Amino acid sequence: MRRSLCRLLWLLTLAWSMSIIYSDDDIVDDTPVADGPDWDDKGYIMFCPCMGRFGNQLDQFLGAFAFAKAVDRTLVLPRFRDQRNWAPKTVSFPDWFQVDVLRQFHKVIIMEDFLAYFGADKWAPGNRRGYCSNPNRPDNQCQMKLGNPAKSYWDEIDIDFDDTVRYRLSCKVDISDKALMEELARKWKWGYPPSEHPVLVFSVAPGAFPVAAGNRQLQKYLKWNPDLFSVAENEMNRLFHGEKFVAIHLRTRSAWVTACSAAEGREQYFASPQCMPSSFRKTISLDMCYPTSEDVVAQTTAAVELHDAKHLYIATDEITYMRELEAALGPLGVKVHHLDPVVTQIDVIILSQADFFIGNCVSTFTAFIKRDRDINGKLSTFWGFPAGGLVA
Repeated sequence: MRRSLCRLLWLLTLAWSMSIIYSDDDIVDDTPVADGPDWDDKGYIMFCPCMGRFGNQLDQFLGAFAFAKAVDRTLVLPRFRDQRNWAPKTVSFPDWFQVDVLRQFHKVIIMEDFLAYFGADKWAPGNRRGYCSNPNRPDNQCQMKLGNPAKSYWDEIDIDFDDTVRYRLSCKVDISDKALMEELARKWKWGYPPSEHPVLVFSVAPGAFPVAAGNRQLQKYLKWNPDLFSVAENEMNRLFHGEKFVAIHLRTRSAWVTACSAAEGREQYFASPQCMPSSFRKTISLDMCYPTSEDVVAQTTAAVELHDAKHLYIATDEITYMRELEAALGPLGVKVHHLDPVVTQIDVIILSQADFFIGNCVSTFTAFIKRDRDINGKLSTFWGFPAGGLVA
């Protein structure tokens, strides 16, 4: 009973802390504002991060970021869709990440500013077009707001489309391939000149999914909102007291079982290129995608011993294997922790900061963490891979 009350108090405290970071004040207002940024005559790119949760949305973002660079248009930073029941349906980009850091690579503007400065003038209602790559209706019409989350996303920021355009050009680009970047820029500038198509609003994120290998380096421009990072940092201080810890990411929901059944035997599925490049010549196995509890305990125990950790942190979408892990690690003097935070990004930050990390090769949630750790030189591995660690 006492433990339940303590956890309730912790959740309420965390919710209050995050309510300071996430507020309704940043919902879009397109009232004209004076002395704003200059209009970019080279054009803009906007999209709905409409596929999946956090990991998928960030994969989509990096693809769009690379595409915006290739065609030299300003990227309108999307509002992210969040699954928290008590928060707004979407959150502003700077609620999660620092905007100025992105500008070190390419020009960006947050959605709220774009609509406030240009939504009643340069991109006023009556002149708003949506762009679809493939027909998503039998009658070949481009429907920007067909179903959810697309409809709810655009409705929340009060955007309707007056016309639609179907395009046939590729958006997939890898910033390490200079020739491809130049070819893509040439085709888009010729086919959709900014003078006639000033704002390209895509029905889905333009760019490669999962993240192209050369675009993984763009992760270094995703720096956490300092207030959000501070919340996670306080949790790490409270749990680990500066001692070494191993962190693991588990995918255990029934829907993931179905996904892993589909993935087994394939050369690529979702984020698997992060651990199985095309030169790897291996197919996805079930123990990589959905390891058994015995496999989780064995590989985690090996990692804890190898890295001399005093703590284990578990992030999971459902099953924790707490009992099994405590039974195996307790005799080693290792404490096992699981928060299940109200704000998913707290898990992400803690996993990214661990002394060692074990993730899921197929998961885009793991992929975000792995990219972040690679950028910072931290060791990681995947279920079904060596416990010693891999760094890209």
